[in-house]
Amino acid sequence: MANIFDADRIHFPEDPEMRVFGSIEKLAQWRHRNVGPAFIRIGRRIGYHGTDLNT
Repeated sequence: MANIFDADRIHFPEDPEMRVFGSIEKLAQWRHRNVGPAFIRIGRRIGYHGTDLNT
């Protein structure tokens, strides 16, 4: 299977390629419920490492 996300990059919810997961609000709900891809906090921003998104 091809990797959609660049493994060496941090992806943010507002990036266009993140739309495969749905809306920004859906990602926020997943974070609140501790489901979905692993995320990292960079200051006040939320990011997702490409390797976590490709699994």
